[in-house]
Amino acid sequence: MRIVQVSVLPENANVTRLAPRPGQEASDYLQARAVSVAYAGSGGDIVLAIDRIDLSIARGEFVCLLGPSGCGKTTFLNAVAGFLPISAGELTLKHGPIERPGPDRAMVFQQPALLPWRDVLHNVTYGLEMSGRMRGRDAVARATSLLELVGLADFARSFPHQLSGGMQQRVNLARALAVEPELLLLDEPFASVDAQTREALQVELLAICQRAQVTALFVTHDIGEAVFLADRVCIFSRRPGRIVREVRVQLPKPRDEARLKPEFLAYVRDVAGVLGSAAAAQNQA
Repeated sequence: MRIVQVSVLPENANVTRLAPRPGQEASDYLQARAVSVAYAGSGGDIVLAIDRIDLSIARGEFVCLLGPSGCGKTTFLNAVAGFLPISAGELTLKHGPIERPGPDRAMVFQQPALLPWRDVLHNVTYGLEMSGRMRGRDAVARATSLLELVGLADFARSFPHQLSGGMQQRVNLARALAVEPELLLLDEPFASVDAQTREALQVELLAICQRAQVTALFVTHDIGEAVFLADRVCIFSRRPGRIVREVRVQLPKPRDEARLKPEFLAYVRDVAGVLGSAAAAQNQA
């Protein structure tokens, strides 16, 4: 896919602007201002993937990007990671432009992609070794503490093929945390595991983020997952992706029993209604 720079967006492109939150200027850690990404399609036409996204995230927040498949959620996540250049707008982290990947960010992908010839412990140390930040005993000590954090200390000498899908994803998370990122980017990391394991991993992820004091940006198309995890849910329209509404989730933490509360179901209904309304509006356009 070839990325092209687009300086002028289509005149008929609509955009929903979000009003600044109180204290926004003082708390912005990650900020997108009118961010768009476009690329050249197979026929040479310009495909607009995301359209003038406005989003501000404070340090320590857990924000979910929710929307249908193909709406640009992962495109935006890749831009934040520095894997993908934006075509228009401004994307900043700690008030500096995002132009490339950096050690302050770590990505957790949908598939763990562990190295099959390395045991669990040395899969976690891999990023530290490649970056040159830590080697030898120090790297092993760091990896060991992280395996304790994700509940896999007893499997340090196991190999990936000996682990369940959920356990492999825990190793993937530990590997991402090993480089001590400030911002954790997660692209539907639990989509490939069964429902029971998925719920357990969601509980564990919230606890890990709180203990490690990281900011999280999480992509999902699952409404219940977004409501359970997020401080805020940002709802995307269909492509070109635009944020049509933010929902601030005020469920208390820890959220181990949140799914049993009527407030949780009310948030799920609210978010589902927004998604349905956005889809209907685009179908009529």
